[in-house]
Amino acid sequence: MARLADYFIVVGYDHEKTGPTEGLGKIIQRFPQKDWEDTPFPQGIELFCQPGGWQLSKERKQPTFFVVVLTDIDSERHYCSCLTFYEAEINLQGKEVEGEEESGLIPPAEVFAPKSLVLVSRLDYPEIFRACLGLIYTVYVDSLNVSLETLIANLCSCLVPASGGSQKLFSLGAGDRQLIQTPLHDSLPVTGTSVALLFQQLGIQNVLSLFCAVLTENKVLFHSASFQRLSDACRALESLMFPLKYSYPYIPILPAQLLEVLSSPTPFIIGVHSVFRNDIHELLDVIIADLDGGTIKIPECIHLSQLPEPLLHQTQMALSLVLHPDLEAADYAFPPPRTALSHSKMLDKEVRAIFLRLFAQLFQGYRSCLQLIRIHAEPVIHFHKAAFLGKRGLIENDFLTKVLNGMAFAGFVSERGPPFRACDLFDELVAFEVERIKAEEGNPPKIIKHVRELAEHLFKNENPNPHIAFQKVPRPTEGSHLRVHILPFPRINECRVQELLQEGLSRSQGAPPATRGDKKCVVPAGPPVVSIMEKGSTVFNSAQRLEVVRNCISFIFENKFLETEKTLPAALRALKGKAARHCLTQELGLHVKQNRAILDHQQFDYIVRMMNCALQVQCVKQWFWSKITCS
Repeated sequence: MARLADYFIVVGYDHEKTGPTEGLGKIIQRFPQKDWEDTPFPQGIELFCQPGGWQLSKERKQPTFFVVVLTDIDSERHYCSCLTFYEAEINLQGKEVEGEEESGLIPPAEVFAPKSLVLVSRLDYPEIFRACLGLIYTVYVDSLNVSLETLIANLCSCLVPASGGSQKLFSLGAGDRQLIQTPLHDSLPVTGTSVALLFQQLGIQNVLSLFCAVLTENKVLFHSASFQRLSDACRALESLMFPLKYSYPYIPILPAQLLEVLSSPTPFIIGVHSVFRNDIHELLDVIIADLDGGTIKIPECIHLSQLPEPLLHQTQMALSLVLHPDLEAADYAFPPPRTALSHSKMLDKEVRAIFLRLFAQLFQGYRSCLQLIRIHAEPVIHFHKAAFLGKRGLIENDFLTKVLNGMAFAGFVSERGPPFRACDLFDELVAFEVERIKAEEGNPPKIIKHVRELAEHLFKNENPNPHIAFQKVPRPTEGSHLRVHILPFPRINECRVQELLQEGLSRSQGAPPATRGDKKCVVPAGPPVVSIMEKGSTVFNSAQRLEVVRNCISFIFENKFLETEKTLPAALRALKGKAARHCLTQELGLHVKQNRAILDHQQFDYIVRMMNCALQVQCVKQWFWSKITCS
C-alpha cells in the first residue's frame, strides 16, 4: 500500500521578496509539517508552481491545473499536481482606498496575485489529483459547510494499492465519491490518451523522428502554450520507448529561472512554455518540437539515425493504417462505408501496440546473446552486442548500434536479463509472436487484427474492471472565480490537520493489503537471432546504395552543389557498406582518368568528408572482428 498524497502545500505570492524582473513565490503552509521518513519534502516547489514566473495580474484569471514531474537524488519521480487561482491583492491598494472605505464602499480589486494548491505524490494519477484539488477549491470558493482540515487530512492519510488491478473507493468528506483503478502490471506505462494526442499534434513522421532521437540519446525540447500539453507530450514520448526506460533528465515543465539547464551536455526530454521560444532558438544541439504548430526543427549539426529498413517502412505503414484508415480506399471508384476511428483511449493503445511490435522485431533473439556470470556474490549479466549485431546483419547500422550502447538498453539488460522474474506483454511478444509479425507483413487486415489484439491487452492493463463504480465530485459554481468579492484562501488549522491525519493513519494500518504481486516464472527464450532482412531485399538495398554513391560523386564533379547537399547524407550512410566503399574508390579512379582531378575548395571538402566516413567505418569493422576473434 502507498499513500495517495505525500504532501499538500499552499504556495502564494511573496510580498517581501522580489526577483530582478518579477515577484517570487513562497510556501505558506504544508501538510504534514514533518517530512515522511521514506519521502523527503521536495525543494524548490515554488518555482514549479508558476513556471512562467510569479506575476501579478490586472484581471482574475480562470483556475488552471497541470502536473509537474520532479526527480530526486535516488531517481525516484514525484508528481506535483498544481491548481492555481487568483486572489485580490488588498495590501497593494490599501492606501488608495482609505477614503472610500470611510464612506462604507469597498471598491472592486484591481490587482490579483496567483495562489497554488499543490499535491505531491509518488503515484501518477493526474485525473484523481485534479478532482481532489478541484474539490478543495470548490469548498473554498463556494463557502461550503465542510472543514478544509478534514479534506486535507483525509487526502494525506488515504492509502491505495500500487498495482495489481485493484479498485479503491474513497471520499474526502465533501459529498464526493471517487475511484482509483490501479493497473494490472506496474511495468507497463499508463498513458490514457496522451500518445494519440501526440500523433494528432505532430504527425507520423515527426513523432518517429523524435522517437529515434530519444533512443539515440539526443536532446529533445517541446514547447507549447499549455503546460498540461507539455506534460502529456513528454509522457507519450517516453512511453513509446517501452520496454526501454528513459534514464536522463526528464523535466516536462521547466521553470523560467532554470532555463540554463537547456545548455546541459547530457541528453534530456524537457518542455518549456512558448513564451520562451525566442530564448530556445539559439540552442544548436537540441531538437525542438512545436506542439501547437505541429513542426519539429532538427539542427544541421545533428545527424539523426533512423530505424533500419524494412522496419521503418513497416512501422510507417502500420501507423498509417491505424491513424488514417480511409487512406487505402481513398481512390476507389466505389469506396466502402467510411471507417470510423477508434475512440481516443483505444486509438492510443493501438499506436502503442505498433511500437511494441517494432521493439519485438528489433530485439528478436536478444536473450541468446545474454551471458550470466555468477563469479561474484551478485550475478552479472553481460550482453554480447557484437554477436547480436553480426547475426542480425546490422553491424553497419548506426541506429541500432547507438541504441545498444545507450543507458536505456543497459537498464533493459539489467532489468530483463535475469532468467527468472515476473513477465509482461513484451516478454510474450518477443518470444512467441515475432514470426507471426513477419508473416503478416504486406497484409493490412492481418496487421490491424494483431495490433488490435495487443491494444486490448494494453487497454485492459489500464482498465482491468469493465464495471466502473459511480463517481461523484462536486464542481465549483460556473463563473465563481469572477465574483467581485471573494475572501482569501483561509489559513488551515495545522494542529487540527495533524490530529485528524494521525487518526486516519491509525485506521489504515489495520487494513489488509489489497495488492497482487506479479508471479515470477522462467522467462521464455524465444526464437534465435536471425537477420533482419531477407536476401532479396538486401540485394535491392545494396544496389540502391551504390547508385546513391555514384550520383553523389557525379554531382560533386559537375559542380551541382544543391543536388550534392541533398544526396550527401544518404551517401555517407551508404558508405558503411563494404560494396559502397569499393564503389567510391572506383568512381574516384574513373574521374581521375578523365583529367578531372583538379578540385575547387567546395568539391575537395565533399570528397574529404566521404573519404573520412569510409575510413572511420573501416576502423570500426576491424575493431568488431578483433572483438569477435577474442571472444
